[in-house]
Amino acid sequence: MEVGILHVVASKPALQAVDPAVLGIPRRYRRSTSLWSDSTDRWSLSSQVFALVVLMLLVVVVPVWGMSLRAAEESARNEAIARARSTAETLADSPWVIAAVNSPDPTAALSGAVAQIQADNNLDFIVVMDTDGTRWTHPDPTQIGRVYLGSIAEAVQGGVVVEEYLGTLGRSVRVVTPIVSEGRTIGLVAAGVLMDSVQRISQERSLQLLAITVASLVLGTLGTWAITRRIHRQTRGLGPLGLGRLYSYHEALLHSVRAGLVLVGRDGTVVLCNDVARELVGTPQVRPGQPVADLWLDPELSELMSSGRECDGETIVEDGRVLVVTQVRAILDGEDLGWVTTLRDRTDLVRLTGELDSARSFGEMLRSRAHEADNRLHTVIMLVEMGRTAEAVELATATIEQSQVLVDAVTGAVRDAPLAALLLGKSAQAEERGVSLRLAPDLDVPDTGVAQRDILVVLGNLIDNAIDAAATGDEPRWVEVGGSVERTNGHVAVRFDVADSGPGIPPEFVGSAFQRGWSTKPHGEPGLRPQGRGLGLSLVAGTVRRLGGTIEVTRAPSRFVVRLPLPGAGDEEREP
Repeated sequence: MEVGILHVVASKPALQAVDPAVLGIPRRYRRSTSLWSDSTDRWSLSSQVFALVVLMLLVVVVPVWGMSLRAAEESARNEAIARARSTAETLADSPWVIAAVNSPDPTAALSGAVAQIQADNNLDFIVVMDTDGTRWTHPDPTQIGRVYLGSIAEAVQGGVVVEEYLGTLGRSVRVVTPIVSEGRTIGLVAAGVLMDSVQRISQERSLQLLAITVASLVLGTLGTWAITRRIHRQTRGLGPLGLGRLYSYHEALLHSVRAGLVLVGRDGTVVLCNDVARELVGTPQVRPGQPVADLWLDPELSELMSSGRECDGETIVEDGRVLVVTQVRAILDGEDLGWVTTLRDRTDLVRLTGELDSARSFGEMLRSRAHEADNRLHTVIMLVEMGRTAEAVELATATIEQSQVLVDAVTGAVRDAPLAALLLGKSAQAEERGVSLRLAPDLDVPDTGVAQRDILVVLGNLIDNAIDAAATGDEPRWVEVGGSVERTNGHVAVRFDVADSGPGIPPEFVGSAFQRGWSTKPHGEPGLRPQGRGLGLSLVAGTVRRLGGTIEVTRAPSRFVVRLPLPGAGDEEREP
C-alpha cells in the first residue's frame, strides 16, 4: 500500500522529482532499501527465514536419521534371532528329528533335511548335536563329530540359549533349544545367522533410510525456498530492521498527516483508517476488516468509498462538514491492492468563503451608501446655502433616524452580538438587491449558548437563499426573519424562522433540497448542479442534524423553520 500513502503526502510532480533510491524498495522494483536498512541488516527477512528453516531441518532430520540407523541394526538382529529361534524350536519338536536322534546314525538321518531347512529359512547354519556338544550336522562337513563352540548348559537343562558368539563360521547370533523325548533331553538344536548377514541387511535398510532422509531434506529445502520467495516478494526484499522502520514510519505518517486517510481492500473492507478520518466521518471505532458499508456514513460518501471509483477533489457534505474527497486505486506491479481515500475538511474554508462573500457584498453596499450619503450631504449643503435650513435639518435627521430605527430594532430583539451583526449585514445586502429584510414581530433571541459559528451557518445560509429566491420573484420582494426560545414539555429550544416572497421549493423537490449539489441556481429548473453549487442547504441540514435539531419547510409563502436544542438546558427551562 506504499503507493497510496505516498499519493497522500506528495503530489505527482514531487514524487517524480524524488530519487527512487531513497524510497526504500528493492532493486527489482527499481528502488533501493538504503532508507530502511543499515550494515546490521544485510540479510533480507526471506533469506533469514530460509536459513533458519534449513538449519532446523538439519537439526531435526540428522539425529532422527542416526536413531533410525540404530533402530535398523537392532531390528535386523532381532529378526535374525526370531527366525533362528522359530526354526530351532520347530525342529526340536519335530517327531522325525526325535526319531533320527534315536537312530543308530543321526548324521545320515538328519543331514539332507536339515540343509534344506537351513536354506529355506535363510539361516547360515543349523547344528543338531548330542547333549555333550558333539555335532551330528554342520554346514561344513569337516566339523561333524567335533564339539560345538558355544554355551549349551542351560539348553541341556531344558532352557533356551540366545547369544552372540564367535564360532567356526565367524561371529554369529544363535539360539540353542533342547530336543526332549519322554521328559529327557536327548539332543540339542542350534540355529544361527552370521553377524555379517545381519550387518548386510542393516546396511541395506540404512541406505533406504538415507535416501528417504536426503529426499526429505531436498523437498523441505525446495518448499522452504518457494515459501521464502513469496515472502521476499511480499516484504519487497526488506530485512527485519527495514520492516521495523517501515512500520514505524508508516504508523507515524498515519497519525501525523493532517488529512483523513482510509485504505480499502479489494473486497471493500477497511484495511487501515487514521485518527483524522475517524474524526471527520464521525465513527470513533473503525476495525480493520470492517466493510465500508457498515461505517454509518452519509449514503453518498459510503457509495463512493465502497465503489473504489477514482475521483479528485470531489466535495461531499458529511454530518455538517464539507469534505473534499480524493480517491485513487493502489496498484503495484500490475496487482490491484484496493484503493486509498483521502478526506480533507473544508468546512471552515467554506464558512470563511461565505463570510468573505458577505463582507464583499457589505463593502459594495458601503460604497453605494457612500455615494448616496455624498449626494444627500451635497443636498443638505445646498439647502443651507439657499436659506432653507429647516428642510436641510429634516432631510439629515430623517436619514439618521431610518438607520437608527433598524439598529435599535435588531439590538433590542437579538442579544447575541454576532447574530445581530449578521442581521444588519444581511439587511444591507438585501436592500442592495432590491429586497426588504424585515424582522418578525416575535423576534426575541437571547444569548442561547449554541456555538456562534453553527448559528451563523444555519441562519446565514437560510437568509442568503431567501434573498436569492425573493430577488427573482415579483414585487413586493421581501424576506422576514423571526426567532424565539420555545419551551415544550420541559424541553427548551431556540427557533429560527426565515420566510421570503420567492416562488418556494416545488413540493416534489422538498426531499432533495438538502442534498449536496441541489440548487435552483442558475436560473432554470431546480435540481442537482455541477460540483461547487448547492452547498448551503446541505450545510444547514448537516449542522442541524449534528446539533440534534429539526427543520420544517412550508410553501405559500416559502418558509424554513429550524429548531435547535439549547445546550445544557436538559429538562429545565432556560431563562432568556
